[in-house]
Amino acid sequence: MKYLVVLNINPDVLNALTEAEQQAIFSGHEKFLATVQESGEFHSTVALAEPAKSSVVKVRDGVPAVTDGPFVEAKEFLAGYYLLDCASRERAEELAAMIPDAGIEGLGVEVREVVFELGN
Repeated sequence: MKYLVVLNINPDVLNALTEAEQQAIFSGHEKFLATVQESGEFHSTVALAEPAKSSVVKVRDGVPAVTDGPFVEAKEFLAGYYLLDCASRERAEELAAMIPDAGIEGLGVEVREVVFELGN
């Protein structure tokens, strides 16, 4: 069963951390990635640019319009995800708890079951 482990980031929370704490997050992600690759549960991952570098495309009456920035204003934004192939939701949650973001006040890691996938 595949699970999407969603990383929502709050820049205010991250900016309040010390340089050492921020580095510990990156090191923790490296350790997590090594763990799920070694276990065979890793499928893929992406890291996304911050919302200020995004654009929104809307089509109205057949005419596309592109604007800068995020679709909605929010404190948190989607920073990336891991796609894992695990035996159970419990295992996916166990792995998600290893991601450093899960241990930081004001952040969390969301686990969602994949119900449809179309691949290459």
